[in-house]
Amino acid sequence: MRRIKLTLEYDGSSFYGWQVQAKTGERTVQGVVESALADVPGAVPRVMAAGRTDAGVHALAMTAHYNTDDGIPVANIPAALNARLPGDVRVLDAEEVGPDFEAQFGCRYRRYMYRLRSLRGGVTGSALDRQRVLFLPQRLDTPAMQRAAPQFEGTRDFAALATQEVRPTVRTVFLCRLHVSGADLTLHVAADGFLRNMVRALVGTLVWVGEGKLTPERIPELLAAKDRRRMGPNVPPHGLYFAEAGYTPWTGFDLV
Repeated sequence: MRRIKLTLEYDGSSFYGWQVQAKTGERTVQGVVESALADVPGAVPRVMAAGRTDAGVHALAMTAHYNTDDGIPVANIPAALNARLPGDVRVLDAEEVGPDFEAQFGCRYRRYMYRLRSLRGGVTGSALDRQRVLFLPQRLDTPAMQRAAPQFEGTRDFAALATQEVRPTVRTVFLCRLHVSGADLTLHVAADGFLRNMVRALVGTLVWVGEGKLTPERIPELLAAKDRRRMGPNVPPHGLYFAEAGYTPWTGFDLV
């Protein structure tokens, strides 16, 4: 057996998230990838990913792994799997790794991005982006949002941003910055792990800041209170993208 590391891109619009739903049978990314692997002689149709994205969430570069004893040259694996996958999932890269590589448990950090677009000042929505960008009709104070974003960085209890979370809620956020380019806003956030709906709640809180409902300076106080009701709502999933899984310690990210 050899272990293959995959880098996957997918449009989450018509998926019920990453993880196979054994009892209910909804369409999932894991399900269609495992169906493709089942058609490859020698491959074990069980694929493990770095993250379990929710329904509607996209991935630019999701890391996953599977085992196989097939003889396909590793350079040919992307084409072999893409020929068996639906159009909304693509294998971008494949690499043979050691048997100890674990896409999920070996991951040192995960990076997400969330895309928003302000529709003020004559800017319109987009038919093509309607399932990929969150359109906001209200006026936003983007400089205040940019000041607020780094307030989430550091090691702390993020219970105030968690939804129905049963795991411990302390995480280390390495990066939380909002990049603004005209009407387009992109939040970049990286951490050693994320709580359920944490990024969507974080973005909802930044939108509150942009609307003037919160000041950036209040973020640490509200996080310390650990009260989900005092933070912003969960924004919809369609603006969220899994951007990177890191297997070495965090060294930073260039936003330019």
